[in-house]
Amino acid sequence: MTLTTPEKAGNDTTATDPSAMSGLELLRAWAAYGDGDRPSIGRLLGMSPRTIDEGSVSFALTPRPDFSNPLGTMHGGICATLLDSVTGCAIHTTLPAGVGYTTLELKINYIRTVQLTDGELIGTGTVIHRGRRTATAEGRVLNAAGKLVAHATTTCIILP
Repeated sequence: MTLTTPEKAGNDTTATDPSAMSGLELLRAWAAYGDGDRPSIGRLLGMSPRTIDEGSVSFALTPRPDFSNPLGTMHGGICATLLDSVTGCAIHTTLPAGVGYTTLELKINYIRTVQLTDGELIGTGTVIHRGRRTATAEGRVLNAAGKLVAHATTTCIILP
């Protein structure tokens, strides 16, 4: 995968290697230019970035019929994926170029049912602790009315 950064846009079509970008730079490039043709969970679910700062991110998604469970409400796995994404990406914003991470543990509490007609959901992730080998973060999902839908904590391993 290659990304064209704002500095490289225009007449120069030189692409930047994402492995040379910090986690914060990479996520901000994604926010500015999207995934393009690259398949991703964010593209599949229609996630869109709202804020990307060091140690904190927020993404939005809107429930749709494909997200329903047999009861006709939104499947909890959609909130779980949104929470895994925002907590992991919050950690990613603290990592230097060439350093990765993966989720070791994700603990979720579901607070209320999400109707498919509830409108946009906003997931926010914030780093609690970033060490040399592991990091922890917390996340929250709010519905369009600003009510808490679910919250989570994660532990990620840092992969140099």
